[in-house]
Amino acid sequence: MTAIAIQPEKLRDLVAAALGDRARSVTLALGEVTVEVSAAQYLSAMELLKSHPDCRFEQLIDLCGVDYSTYAEVGRDGPRYAAVSHLLSVSLNQRVRVRVFCPDDDFPLVASVSEIWNAANWFEREAFDLFGIVFDGHNDLRRILTDYGFIGHPFRKDFPLSGHVEMRYDPEQRRVVYQPVTIEPREIIPRIIREENYGGLH
Repeated sequence: MTAIAIQPEKLRDLVAAALGDRARSVTLALGEVTVEVSAAQYLSAMELLKSHPDCRFEQLIDLCGVDYSTYAEVGRDGPRYAAVSHLLSVSLNQRVRVRVFCPDDDFPLVASVSEIWNAANWFEREAFDLFGIVFDGHNDLRRILTDYGFIGHPFRKDFPLSGHVEMRYDPEQRRVVYQPVTIEPREIIPRIIREENYGGLH
C-alpha cells in the first residue's frame, strides 16, 4: 500500500532521477518542488513528467507567463520571460512546478504542451495575450482576454499603466472608435495627514 502523500524530499529525488539531464535543476523550497528545464528540453521533459511511472502528472493545473525584467533589482540575471506550469498527479497525490525560460527576449518562444495536456490550450493563449510568449505548435494561438485591435501585452512590466489606446462610442459615426489614451496620469502617492486632531481624531 502506498503512502497517502509523498514526502517533498522524496518527490524531488524521484523527479530528478526521472528527468536526468533534461532538467537544469530540481529544487525544494517551502515544501514545493520546482523543476527548471531549457527550452530545447522542455517538450521531452513534460512528456516524461506525464508518462514516467514515478511521476504520472496527468493534469496540468495552471500555466502562466512571468516577466523577470524588474528582478534585476534583487539579483536576478538572465532571460526576461518564462512559462511556469503547475502539474498534478491524482494517482500519486503529488504536485510539481516546471519553469522554462524563453531564450530570446525579443521573440519569446517555447514549445506548446497543448498536445500533452488539453488544458494548456487556453492557458497558453492567455500567456501569449498578456506576455507575448509564443507557443510553437499551438493550433490556435490568438488573443483570449484583450480586444481584437489591442496593441501590446498588458502584463509586461514595461507596459504603461493607462495603456496605448482607448475606445468610445462616437454618436456621429454611430460606431465604436479607437483613439490615443486621453487619461491624465493620476497621483498614486497616498495622502499623509500630519496635523494633530485632524477631523476630530485623537
